[in-house]
Amino acid sequence: MPKGKKKTRSDRHRIEGSVQTSDDDSYPNDNMSVLSNYSENCSLEEGNNETEDLAQENLEDKLLEIIDGLSQKSSQGRIKCYKALSDALIKKYMPSFIKDRTFTLCDCIERSLKKGAAAEKSAAAELVVVICVHLGTEDGEEVCRSVKPLLLTLACDNSSAPSVRAECCIALGNIAFLSGGDVGENIGLMQQFEAIFSGSYLKGDGSVPNTTPETGAMHAAALNAWTLLFTLIVPGNIGTMINNSKTLPTLEHISELLQSAHLEVRMAAGEALALIFESGRAESNDFEGDFADDVIETLRGLATDYHKYRSKKDRKQQRATFRDILQFIEEDTTSEIQVKIGKDVLLLDTWAKRKQYDALCNILGPSINNHLIENDLIKDIFEIETAIVENRIPAYAQHQMERQRKRILNAANCKARTITRGKNRDKRSDF
Repeated sequence: MPKGKKKTRSDRHRIEGSVQTSDDDSYPNDNMSVLSNYSENCSLEEGNNETEDLAQENLEDKLLEIIDGLSQKSSQGRIKCYKALSDALIKKYMPSFIKDRTFTLCDCIERSLKKGAAAEKSAAAELVVVICVHLGTEDGEEVCRSVKPLLLTLACDNSSAPSVRAECCIALGNIAFLSGGDVGENIGLMQQFEAIFSGSYLKGDGSVPNTTPETGAMHAAALNAWTLLFTLIVPGNIGTMINNSKTLPTLEHISELLQSAHLEVRMAAGEALALIFESGRAESNDFEGDFADDVIETLRGLATDYHKYRSKKDRKQQRATFRDILQFIEEDTTSEIQVKIGKDVLLLDTWAKRKQYDALCNILGPSINNHLIENDLIKDIFEIETAIVENRIPAYAQHQMERQRKRILNAANCKARTITRGKNRDKRSDF
């Protein structure tokens, strides 16, 4: 039996006197709840803005710590900071933040490209591209002018690791494409890329060169960068430039890459041929008709490849790619690809647009849709109307605000119910 003094009648009346309230007080004040809900609704938008500003400040503080870590003594620490900064900037579009710290970032990148190890050089080259995505054409051109000589030196250095050279080729092609440099400079850079992937050309006796998978990946990266810059050449004298081997590689040389032992090189060569024929046919309907008849047999063989010494995944990917290329060169028809941007659709109906979109997807990954909505540079590349994007953003923001408003109202109502039930529960205990 519990110990303690038993409550007397006087004690009970004293407790009741301190707890007992009127009937009006035992129920929540309707007027007070309406006014509080109204004030909460009015201050909801301000609260959301304050929350977003606070989150933005916290993110910038973390990014500043990462930028400070780019100059630390530990090589592994610098690599982690490069990757963390690249991942953060891929997910979040922050042009003003990057623009204010361009000099600091370029200084760290140049130092890593000069003295860093292979992994650090690759991470620094990747960050350069992400920075150019944020800065746009004008500011990105300054970054390209600052970092381009170092990247080009590494890409052409035979003593460097093939992975580093491949990453530098990708970075060079992307920053030149994003900064929209001079056509003459782009052609000079394309010639440097050809000097790299020419190692996969057939030998003098017609045999396929024996290259390692790492070297094949480097050749494919150089060829993809060459193809990306080719999309910037306006049709007008494509036939003259292709037939002049001193300016651009001939169709015969590019078709030799279709016989490479590496899947990446074969697919890159097929896309390059499709782009050349697309630009050439914009000038003349019968562009290189005889050569097209000759290369069709090779493309048909790749589109129906059944060799067992190649993996099933590689055969499937190769057949899917070369079926589209064969259909275009043989019938001059391009399969359309639709990319959904909210309620809108981005139509990729040319090989040039497909190549540019694939290059940006390799940079941004799943965050490409966010940049298609917010990034002015990418919207200009694909000619996305700004009005359509602006009309869609308030609806999304309004939906988020409505959800936040419901959560606040539910929390306030729950609190009021708890207080009311607590008062009634005290009364029942007295009875």
